[in-house]
This record gives sequence, structure tokens and C-alpha cells, in this order.
Amino acid sequence: MSSSMSHARCLPSAAASKVMKGRCCKVGGPAFDDGFRDRQAAPATCGRGWRLYASGLGRQVMKSELDHLPERQQRELERVREILLEEFEKAILPATKPHKRNGKIYKIILFGSYARDDWVDEPENGYQSDFDLLIVVSHEDLTDIADYWYVAEDRIARDPAIGRPVNIIVHSLDEVNTALSRGEYFWTDIARDGIALYELPCHSLAMPMPLTATDACRMADEYFSQWLPLADHAMSLSRTSVDNGVLRDAAFMLHQATERLYICFLLVRTLYFPRSHNIKFLRSLAEDKEPRLVPAWPRATKVDRARFERLKRAYVEARYSASYAITAEDLEALAASISQLRDIVADLCRERIAALRADAAKTEGGIRNASA
Repeated sequence: MSSSMSHARCLPSAAASKVMKGRCCKVGGPAFDDGFRDRQAAPATCGRGWRLYASGLGRQVMKSELDHLPERQQRELERVREILLEEFEKAILPATKPHKRNGKIYKIILFGSYARDDWVDEPENGYQSDFDLLIVVSHEDLTDIADYWYVAEDRIARDPAIGRPVNIIVHSLDEVNTALSRGEYFWTDIARDGIALYELPCHSLAMPMPLTATDACRMADEYFSQWLPLADHAMSLSRTSVDNGVLRDAAFMLHQATERLYICFLLVRTLYFPRSHNIKFLRSLAEDKEPRLVPAWPRATKVDRARFERLKRAYVEARYSASYAITAEDLEALAASISQLRDIVADLCRERIAALRADAAKTEGGIRNASA
């Protein structure tokens, strides 16, 4: 990247609005009119898909090209982006508070396997990578899924033009940049590998700061000590529920055990987990980070996939739906998978903590030698 690009200045907001109002830059291609003439200003691009305005001292420059993806996936992502922008505009219309009524989507960022170019697309075998998207908004109040994003998620899930699951996480720019300033691995990975599907000028990500190995080791160890026992406790409660013949409660507690195991892994590995009870989403994020988690869940048959789906639904339906049903055979099969998942997560977390501890010792040794 040229020095002139790395020090490019951001257009003043008024000028940017006048020049680019109502237009959104098609990722990897020319601008097109997306119908948002008054709400969302459009991004400008410069050679090879890098965002000119996002660069500058101490700010993160994001990639924006999708040329590595097949045309079908590119079209699907374009459709997802359109729905997200449309439904956000509708969601903020009734708002009375200025920070909600004038709310903005600053960025829509593709991360994970489709951004890194190592996705899997074998739905017939039960293996299909999800689209993982980070939506960066102007205020923390706009991150509430039920208030602002539920309709968009529902439309995306039902849209026949979108052929794979789509997971979204929503955070304010302040939240993301604070996490980047702390060097949290989940966010630094997105800053490094993520691809901007949509951006507004002058709201770039902060430059990631390094997290010390000592701090990372301490945090990972604390998370492991907290979450693995919680997962074990949920599994124990599930067995008690089976013994008492309360199969619905057993299903709910198996869901909780699964959720807690994925939270444990994600926190130890990335120092972050999304605010979601969707274990399919959590599984997708975790397996994207570590393929050794995949064998815990059989997926070859419809029965295998249906059991996991029934477990996923247990978070709400096992507690509140009179029609929810699960058999002792299903619970036994699910418990076996969760026990295997538990052992894999425990081994991976201990491996990660040992590596962080070794890095911390090496760093501290280097500091002592330098000061000697």
C-alpha cells in the first residue's frame, strides 16, 4: 500500500453526504443505487477494494473484495446486505430518541471461513459453512436483536435466494474499538481477515493493540475455571431430570451444557462469545476456530441432524411449548455427543492455556534478560 493511501484524509461528513448520498458501493464493483437516499451515505473505494477513507494513522483499513468467492455466494451476500439495510431503516422509524431515530449502520463485515477462503459447502453431507457477519452500529441501544434485527434475521432465513445459514452479531463502534484497543483475539482476527460488505465514511476501526501473553493467560484460565464446572453442573442436572422422568427439563439442561461448553471454548480461545443462546450459531463460531470440535456431533443422517435441531429448540420450547417432545433415546444420544464435546473442549482449553503460559514465561524471561 502506498504511503499516500495510508495517510489519506476522510472527507468532511457534509461533503461526503453531498457527493455520495443514496449510493452504496457494490463490493468489488461499481456503485449502485440501493434506494437509501436520505439515511445511509455510501462508501468510496480505491484500487483493489481497499477503503480509502478508512485508512490513516492508528485506524484499520479493511478489505472489501469478494473475488475469491463463487458468484452465487457473492449474490447471496448482496441480498443479505440489502435486507439488513432495509429492515434497519424500518426498525428505527418509530424511535423518538435522536440517537435511535438517527441511528446508522456503520459497517457490515463478513468474517470467518468465507472471509478467509476456507469454507465448506457440502449441505448434502451435513457440512456447510455459515455466513458470519458483524454489524457495527452507531449506538449500543441499536444492538438489541429483538428490537432492531429480528425481522431481518427472519427474512434472511426464509429468503429462497440465500442458500446457507446467516449468523449476525451486532455491536456499537465504541464496543468494537474498545475490544480492539485491548487486543482481544476475536476482534483482532476480524480486523485482520474481515471483508467490508458495507461501510460509511469516517467510522473506521481502531488499530488493534497487542494483548500481553500474561494477561491473555490469566483471562483464559479464569474463564476455563468458571465455565467448565458450569457445563458439568448442567449435565448433572440433566441426568437427574432423566432419573425423575422429566425429559423436557433434561433436554433444556443438555442445551445449557452445550451452550456453556461453547462459551468456555470461545472465551479461552478468543476472549469473546456472542450474546446468543443459539447453539447452532455458537457451534459454527467454535468449529470455525477449531476443526477438532467437529467430530463431537454426528451429521451424516437426518436423524442426527434432527436431534441437534431438537436440542437447539429446547432453550425455548422445552420450557414453554406444550408440543415439545423428546425421547429417552434422543436424550441418550445427545448426552453422548455432549460428553464427547466436553472432553474435546477441556483438552483444547488446557492446550491453549499451556501455550499462553509458555508464551508468557518466554516474554517475561526476555524482559528480565534485557534488563540485566
